[in-house]
Amino acid sequence: MAAQCCCCKAPGAEAAPARPPPEPPPALDVASASSAQLFRLRHLQLGLELRPEARELAGCLVLELCALRPAPRALVLDAHPALRLHSAAFRRAPAAAAEPPCAFAFAAAGPGPGPGPGPGPAPPPPLPAFPEAPGAEPACRPLAFRVDPFTDYGSSLTVTLPPELQAHQPFQVILRYTSTDAPAIWWLDPELTYGNAKPFVFTQGHSVCNRSFFPCFDTPAVKCTYSAVVKAPSGVQVLMSATQSSYVEEEGVYRFHMEHPVPAYLVALVAGDLQPADIGPRSRVWAEPCLLPTATSKLAGAVEQWLSAAERLYGPYMWGRYDIVFLPPSFPIVAMENPCLTFIISSILESDEFLVIDVIHEVAHSWFGNAVTNATWEEMWLSEGLATYAQRRITTETYGAAFTCLETAFRLDALHRQMKLLGEDSPVSKLQVKLEPGVNPSHLMNLFTYEKGYCFVYYLSQLCGDPQRFDDFLRAYVEKYKFTSVVAQDLLDSFLSFFPELKEQSVDCRAGLEFERWLNATGPPLAEPDLSQGSSLTRPVEALFQLWTAEPLDQAAASASAIDISKWRTFQTALFLDRLLDGSPLPQEVVMSLSKCYSSLLDSMNAEIRIRWLQIVVRNDYYPDLHRVRRFLESQMSRMYTIPLYEDLCTGALKSFALEVFYQTQGRLHPNLRRTIQQILSQGLGPGAEPSAEQASAAADSGVDADAPALLLGDEAPSSAISLRDVNVSA
Repeated sequence: MAAQCCCCKAPGAEAAPARPPPEPPPALDVASASSAQLFRLRHLQLGLELRPEARELAGCLVLELCALRPAPRALVLDAHPALRLHSAAFRRAPAAAAEPPCAFAFAAAGPGPGPGPGPGPAPPPPLPAFPEAPGAEPACRPLAFRVDPFTDYGSSLTVTLPPELQAHQPFQVILRYTSTDAPAIWWLDPELTYGNAKPFVFTQGHSVCNRSFFPCFDTPAVKCTYSAVVKAPSGVQVLMSATQSSYVEEEGVYRFHMEHPVPAYLVALVAGDLQPADIGPRSRVWAEPCLLPTATSKLAGAVEQWLSAAERLYGPYMWGRYDIVFLPPSFPIVAMENPCLTFIISSILESDEFLVIDVIHEVAHSWFGNAVTNATWEEMWLSEGLATYAQRRITTETYGAAFTCLETAFRLDALHRQMKLLGEDSPVSKLQVKLEPGVNPSHLMNLFTYEKGYCFVYYLSQLCGDPQRFDDFLRAYVEKYKFTSVVAQDLLDSFLSFFPELKEQSVDCRAGLEFERWLNATGPPLAEPDLSQGSSLTRPVEALFQLWTAEPLDQAAASASAIDISKWRTFQTALFLDRLLDGSPLPQEVVMSLSKCYSSLLDSMNAEIRIRWLQIVVRNDYYPDLHRVRRFLESQMSRMYTIPLYEDLCTGALKSFALEVFYQTQGRLHPNLRRTIQQILSQGLGPGAEPSAEQASAAADSGVDADAPALLLGDEAPSSAISLRDVNVSA
């Protein structure tokens, strides 16, 4: 996943008047303000009401905890300025049978927003509540709390605890809150969906955004089970990343339960005009009605094939169902491995090979990332590198080694491109990245996390000499650490224990390939896989690229035109175009010949191909094909197909063209994406640049404020040096 930083919001939290004494515990995770090391989180319960008209979520959170030492003065949770806490309460945990699980009370549906009977605006609707039976014990006690700044992506919420609390004594903390304009919660008006009929909302918690969804220990080191009850407007389907779900018609609520411990970032929700279709014995797809036939036809039978292959390699799938929900183009990344319910952007449906790889990668996360999780964001490669290795073992078993080697070559090409742009001394090229306080962990998401991590895991597999034996090791590793969080040393110690003969040979200390160097050296991977089994697919790409860079051009173009790329795999064509992009700007006569040979053909292919050709057009200022760029941007609402083109347009001679197209299309873009593009345009146009009269008129016609400030309220503009296409991988 190329996680875009979407966790910076303006302050606006409201605190209770009482201020408990501070308790600054040492942080295990520099990205978390919480006192997670002082407590054991047993379970959390969420009562949520979705209010799309107000773009607000109202919540009641019940944390079931045990203190690990006597009389802790306070509980510190991760929160966010977008989250307004209204009350905090304490009670001793009731006996297991004293109350039904996840019992929340919601206000009855009223006539809707409008003025009250007296002067002034109507009072806000009541919040969900965690009810008590009259006279029941144990009774709730109000708690004092305060909210303090932490970083630009979150706050710390300190809740005073009763002084008589004993170690290991179960208790509950009940928090009632509202969350508005939260970076984790993406509200879409009907116009931003395919059906244009109903509002849509989804959450995206990776890496540290879910602290704006609900107060939590927002660190991957802490896992717990959870339950939820969700009330939504009539006709809106609600889904969550849970092993059990149901709709209670008489109450008008959805109920969910996740029976396995998960970290906070994997609690996910989506709601909208969604319909299901079964695609296998334990899988279904959910999508808007107009997308459902396409999604079903592309994945029917395939997901079960991939799950079965993964089970043969790494042991039983432990999450019950594996469902997929296709989200509108506003989804900020390609895919997210939420347990039981993979989120994936619907834009990828037209690119079959990318769809296959993205879903298989999320399937692999069921073992590596969801079951066994990196304990800190500084070692994300433990999830992403292992998931990428497992993904490629699954594709090898399912589609053969040649296809896997082609996809690997394509990704490693992108890795080396990123390496050239960042420089070999870039600290983010380490597998064990040092996360400085205040730095958003999302900034650490890059191709090194995936591909350098994959190369290290592949190297380990080669040390044992047999991929099947390494599969056996990974199966044992998952069995040992499932539902826990680990550090790199856990993986490497387990590896050397599983292969004692390698430990005796001191393979961890081989000169130049030391495990410590793999983890902490900057630069490219210390070793890369042998991809010769993919030469039947990669050799034609190399040959065609060489033809187009050969002299004389007329002869080269004639030879190149005899090669029918319409029969190529998508990854072959994408790899060829990436090589041309790397060589841009090209001589104008070469670009003219390329356009004559390929432009119409490529225009009929999927978006992953088209965007690459259009980037070549832009980087070479090839005006005859500029109308294709305009048409593409007019039809796209996704980050991954708009940001790269706007970046290229604004670093070349086509800034005015970019501004004109943006003003004509911005009304169809999600506000977060709109702000990101505004920032790119602002940087590209330079200080004092003013839109032309024609551009201002286009902005007025679009119904969007032409003078809207180019500020990043929820996203960070990508660096113009690194195209989003090079980092926009699955989570």
